[in-house]
Amino acid sequence: MRLSQYKFHLPPELISKFPAAHRDESRLMVINRKYDHVEHRTFKNLIDYFNEGDVVVFNNTKVFPARLYGNKEKTGAQIEVFLLRELNADQRLWDVLVDPARKIRIGNKLYFGDNDALVAEVIDNTTSRGRTLRFLFDGDHAKFKRILFSMGKTPLPKSLKRDAVPDDKERYQTIFAKHEGAVAAPAAGLHFSRELLKRFEIKGIDTAEITLHMGLGNFRGVDVEDLTKHKMDSEQMFISEEAAKIINAAKDRKAEVCSVGTTVLRTLESSVSTNGRLKPADMWTNKFIFPPYEVSVPTSIITNFHLPMSTMMMMTSAFTGYERLMDIYEMAVKEKYHFGTYGDAMLVL
Repeated sequence: MRLSQYKFHLPPELISKFPAAHRDESRLMVINRKYDHVEHRTFKNLIDYFNEGDVVVFNNTKVFPARLYGNKEKTGAQIEVFLLRELNADQRLWDVLVDPARKIRIGNKLYFGDNDALVAEVIDNTTSRGRTLRFLFDGDHAKFKRILFSMGKTPLPKSLKRDAVPDDKERYQTIFAKHEGAVAAPAAGLHFSRELLKRFEIKGIDTAEITLHMGLGNFRGVDVEDLTKHKMDSEQMFISEEAAKIINAAKDRKAEVCSVGTTVLRTLESSVSTNGRLKPADMWTNKFIFPPYEVSVPTSIITNFHLPMSTMMMMTSAFTGYERLMDIYEMAVKEKYHFGTYGDAMLVL
């Protein structure tokens, strides 16, 4: 597969800048692969496509307020710092992106907040844009994190072309978010409301939770034409024994196992045995899925409509088949579905 095969015309007005008024009222395109049939529904109708004993698998990662604005020592130039992950809690070391990168050197100090409440020193240049910062803070770790995160903004994708607003703090987070560590939200999960989950429970539809902390890779485009040469950044993932047991039991009884998003798909496919059994895991994954890839664990997927030439679009095409996905996207544009993080969803059965 080639990068250019995933290029399509997406009118800018179809990239949704804001979420739907209510989580479960986004539009939903339902694609039945067996019967080659398409329906246009609302997300709250999702429950119509699952039966008692089916399993829906969620990513319970929690987004932290990763975008900070500070000032460089001496010049006072404003610097955007995007927190990626904590490297060492005791030493207050963080992997970050900085913008503009060209102005930052090892040894520079950055100041954040009123009265310079936090100070950080650049101690390593890891990539052309990446840096390692040491925050100079003497208090306990819990207090440090409170101060750091109180200064942070919701890390909306740049594709939205707007600053975060107060509502994003809640809406750029799934209702089942538990484990802090992501700098991007699992977009497919944003459509689920508490009411819809309660209806799932009443119908006897099981749920399982895994964790994949999305990081830098969600902000990088593919810059090679040959997709076999693209390297995904490693992301931390967890699959509990309980989740593996629930999903394997569903596979055994031939029930539906639905992946809520491409992050869940990547996680499940990163820890599967040769006989198709899901294994518990505490590891990092850089798995990149694209055609021709045969999915082993989930039998269906819920995912948003993704931007052209994105890895999420490529992973979805491994599920649908390339030609079918391009037809689906052409239809979505024609029918004015919304794309991106806050866009509409599709269910592939």
